[in-house]
Amino acid sequence: MAQYQYIRPAAYLPDPAQGPFIVPMHTLSLPAHWEEPLLRLYHGGMTEKQAERRRRVPTAAFNQLLRATAPDIVTVDSTARFGSENPWLYCQDAYPTAVTNLYIATWLKSLPRHADDPETTALLVDCLRDLDTAALGWRADKIDLLARQLSPGGTALPAPHVYRLLPDVLAERIVRQEPYEHHGRQLSFRQVAGLAGARGQGSGGAELMSDPIEYVPGRRGTGRPVYYAATLRITVRTVPFSPVPRIHLAAGVRRFVSGKVYMPYGKGVSAYLLPEDSLVSGGPQPRRFAVAMLEWKNGTTDWRQGGAAGMLAQISALNALPSPARLMEEADRWIHGRDGIRIAIGHQAAMGRHPIGTGLMPSERRRLIEWAEQALAPEFVPVPKLERSPYARRPKKQLKELPSLPKHADKKDPEELAALLDKREVAAAHNARTMRVRLAEALGGEDLTVAVLHQSDIIRDQMIAAAETGLGLAEHRCAQGPDTWVWSTEELTVRLHARPLGALGAPLGGDSVPRRGHEHDKAIEERRTDVRRAMTALREDVPGVRLAFVELDGEEAFRHARRRSDPKHAIRLGCADAGLVTQFIRPPDPEAEREEAVADAGLRAAAAWSDGLRQTGVRLVPQHTLGDALIPPNLNQVAFHLVERRLDGPTGKRQFTPIAVLIRPGATCVLGKSADMHEWVPYPELLKSLTGRVEGRKDSAEQSAIMAAFVKKTLAQLRSTPTLVLVHAQDVRKRWSWLRNEGLEQDRLGVDGSPVQRIGLYGKHVRVVRVADGSRDETAEFWAEREELSPELAGKQRGGIAMGLWRLGDGEDSNRVFYSTSGKLGTQSKLTNDDAKLTPHVNASGANAYRPTANAWNPNLLELTVACLQPGDDAEAWAAFVHQQRFSEDYQAGREGLTLPLILHLARLADDYALPHETEDLADPAEPPAGIPADDGPTGQLAFDFDDVYDE
Repeated sequence: MAQYQYIRPAAYLPDPAQGPFIVPMHTLSLPAHWEEPLLRLYHGGMTEKQAERRRRVPTAAFNQLLRATAPDIVTVDSTARFGSENPWLYCQDAYPTAVTNLYIATWLKSLPRHADDPETTALLVDCLRDLDTAALGWRADKIDLLARQLSPGGTALPAPHVYRLLPDVLAERIVRQEPYEHHGRQLSFRQVAGLAGARGQGSGGAELMSDPIEYVPGRRGTGRPVYYAATLRITVRTVPFSPVPRIHLAAGVRRFVSGKVYMPYGKGVSAYLLPEDSLVSGGPQPRRFAVAMLEWKNGTTDWRQGGAAGMLAQISALNALPSPARLMEEADRWIHGRDGIRIAIGHQAAMGRHPIGTGLMPSERRRLIEWAEQALAPEFVPVPKLERSPYARRPKKQLKELPSLPKHADKKDPEELAALLDKREVAAAHNARTMRVRLAEALGGEDLTVAVLHQSDIIRDQMIAAAETGLGLAEHRCAQGPDTWVWSTEELTVRLHARPLGALGAPLGGDSVPRRGHEHDKAIEERRTDVRRAMTALREDVPGVRLAFVELDGEEAFRHARRRSDPKHAIRLGCADAGLVTQFIRPPDPEAEREEAVADAGLRAAAAWSDGLRQTGVRLVPQHTLGDALIPPNLNQVAFHLVERRLDGPTGKRQFTPIAVLIRPGATCVLGKSADMHEWVPYPELLKSLTGRVEGRKDSAEQSAIMAAFVKKTLAQLRSTPTLVLVHAQDVRKRWSWLRNEGLEQDRLGVDGSPVQRIGLYGKHVRVVRVADGSRDETAEFWAEREELSPELAGKQRGGIAMGLWRLGDGEDSNRVFYSTSGKLGTQSKLTNDDAKLTPHVNASGANAYRPTANAWNPNLLELTVACLQPGDDAEAWAAFVHQQRFSEDYQAGREGLTLPLILHLARLADDYALPHETEDLADPAEPPAGIPADDGPTGQLAFDFDDVYDE
């Protein structure tokens, strides 16, 4: 079968032939003499300790105000530096002085905690006098949009303003192009008001959004119209060890609310505004979509920074906006324009299902990005295509592939069909036996005893079927029902005990949602105690139970404030107290036909069964194909991960626990440890140890010190054996700064903020690979060019999906950075690469391929930076090893490629057990358990108070 040899990233490099990229702009800086009076005003009413923790004047709320009412101003730094040569605000044309002063005065009024206090009023008057805001003015300037330095490791370090301003300038160019057009429909784009903050690689960027697209679902277009828009994001990014920054273009879809807005619990929703005139008297007419936030607080919905004393009210912007209450009831009433303004409310997944699907398929993504990239020339040119690595093979197969059944099996020759079924049966038997052997190893020869806590017979029966299918147990059943099933094989005995979940699955608080704080804590504690008692009683009746499958409604059933009534976390805590790991499965859809509900439950039960078994530590580690000459035998794999919860987490408590997960040759199961453990423990013991931890607030320096000590200690334990360290950049780098692009140096490791050291000082057998994914557009979107395999498609902008390991093309200067991609998901079998969502489209056969309701999907471009090697190592071979670790055969998704290599995937799954919770003394477990009848037996500083959450 032909393979793509190249893929095309949506990334662009400065053309060296063009020289500097300097543009005229107007800037505004904060004078140095402003800092002292502003801090005095800000600290008014605070205690000395509170003031000490807030050493900078917050500007984030002010930036948010500008985003809502002055979208053509580009804010750069969410924490302004007084007296700095670097400006605070930028815009194409000087903003009217009177309007600028109005904004400044409004900002000052928002700083004190007690605005109505007479002492605060006096402080405000003094502050206004000392600042002399009338003298504040915009300055014509010339800005170098490619200003940069180099890190010690040779990585580009763009100046802070570049991350925000360069994308903004390029976005404006894209807007000025002729509209995007395909198959007779045009899409016009506008810029969206910029996000505040651009102090690092992960910040900044610009966004474009098309005018809303209307779609009427239902047969013959009889449903209620729904709305969505195309989006384009432009970001500045760097690649480790490359001295040149690059531009990333990313395309997507934004969906809007129709009808009533269901506010997500604890979050705000974005309102995209396009007024006919400025929301502020005297301000220029906006050319961009402004963004304001609606939030639900204390039982009412209001504009963030709104209300009688809020900033929006202070500048009279509320006069031009509809009341939040009305907008919440009729969100799409203003989407085409009404009362001089257009408003669209962004949809969030927490609001429930939206008729429009997510994402774009490769061909449409390619068309839109190639339209946008024209505006980047001549200053920027596409990066060279990534070329396939000769090492880009799958790992050795440990399971046999099941031959596919034909679509019309009844029309196939009976003998051929029988032979095909025999092959499937032989392959399935081999796979089941392999999994039984591995499971028996992980359990140390003990029986596998599981509990199924069910709410419906359908889920109970499907879990039994999943056990028999997954482990090939159908012919080995030796006991069944009414609540116990037993299978005995040569390798393993499996026991399944089914019990009704009963009251253990009821919403916390019963008919009333528990209030945030003590009432919620008490509800969790009570349910946790009930579950612990029930599971303790079950274990006494059925010794050896180690895994519980729990049928429980998903998060979508507990939206908004009802989130606090979700018992899932309390159930997991109680099970962990009783020594059980847990796997949850949703009940059947009550609105579906029974046959459809059973089929869906079967698929989910099979996935839940596999996921549950992995929590026992069972291992089916991908076996590489690279040979001992390239990869040393008996190689340890260790992954570091930060398990964190903030106060806005499910239990309302903090947690910060560095962990490591270890795949050790010869060990019978996956191992793990946390920073406070001295020895490695089986993976399920690590998971259970993460529940119930409540940790006091630690600042970033303390957390970094804990992480550094843990890494050093772990590496010291492994220094005498071949060890590959894998870290996921986006998970760990905030407390391990060496992992940032600017911190990396080839073959030199930095751990605790001290100077980096040669990797050999940590051992002659240690290698380090850093993995980064596409979150925040850190890696580029990509596509394969279909004309590579089908020349007749040249010029038709068709895109494809290509699995493999890829290396940088000609002209790139690093031999340490590689890219890994996965294949098309099995769940996407009904989608084609040519399906379209933004405009009408027909496929190669002339059939309609316009499918707005389909969820589209594209593989992530996973960046593998081979940071530290030993002398003589082949960097590409080590990248290939990591790539092959994505293909774990016991995962359905792993056959096409996990999101992360297996060991990082297992480390990230530990987050499910991070459920810190303070409890009072637990009640006597001998009391009758509830739920199971007794006779059954067994950033930056923000303007609002951010002290209660971790400093990001």
